[in-house]
Amino acid sequence: MSDLICRRILLKLSGEALMGSGDFGIAPEVMARTAGEVRDLVEAGLQVGLVIGGGNIFRGAGLAQGGLDRVTGDHMGMLATVMNSLAMQDALTKIGIEARVLSALSMPDVCEPFSARDARRHLDAGRVAILAAGTGNPYFTTDSAASLRAVEIQADMMIKATKVNGVYSADPVKDPDAEFYPRLTYNRALAENLQVMDATAIVLCRDNDMPLRIMNINDSGALLRLMRGEVIGSLVEKGE
Repeated sequence: MSDLICRRILLKLSGEALMGSGDFGIAPEVMARTAGEVRDLVEAGLQVGLVIGGGNIFRGAGLAQGGLDRVTGDHMGMLATVMNSLAMQDALTKIGIEARVLSALSMPDVCEPFSARDARRHLDAGRVAILAAGTGNPYFTTDSAASLRAVEIQADMMIKATKVNGVYSADPVKDPDAEFYPRLTYNRALAENLQVMDATAIVLCRDNDMPLRIMNINDSGALLRLMRGEVIGSLVEKGE
């Protein structure tokens, strides 16, 4: 622990990151590799809370645009996050890491109900706490849920692991001249609508002084290097 910059983190993974080169579902090799990255953190002494999106299976907002009732669509999206969380729990268990899924929607035959106290208890015991089903409410994204859970479990930092290297002034895939921001404030991210996360998620981090790191999940070993002090990705925090 002496060489780590954090004691406890909340790691947010997009569901899309689990698809690999596919366009739907979970790529087993990606799940196994991601579980290995989490194992490295745990074995280094870090406490890891995990939130996984459900966009690789269902996305409530997108379904609503297609005519489905928004509340119904969001509940389907929450169930998708539970599916991803159970898959991650299984992947971690297979490589010797204890993990528990805690869901904001009650489903006691499948996983534990979420409470911040129970999540912190699992973390203190060295287990990975996988926090599923978003906030349990429609109209809230998993980014907002991740920010809320980061505050509730008293994390030292929230890390959003995506398919890009950090925060840019525009989509770097579409705009090769997009400027990379190694460091910026919450207010700038909001004012410039930089698509770091949705506004609710950013405000939750800002108002609770939760440092937010955006980085590429496909950079092998980057999570552990980050926790050992290497500057990776973009840091969003309060300004001077």
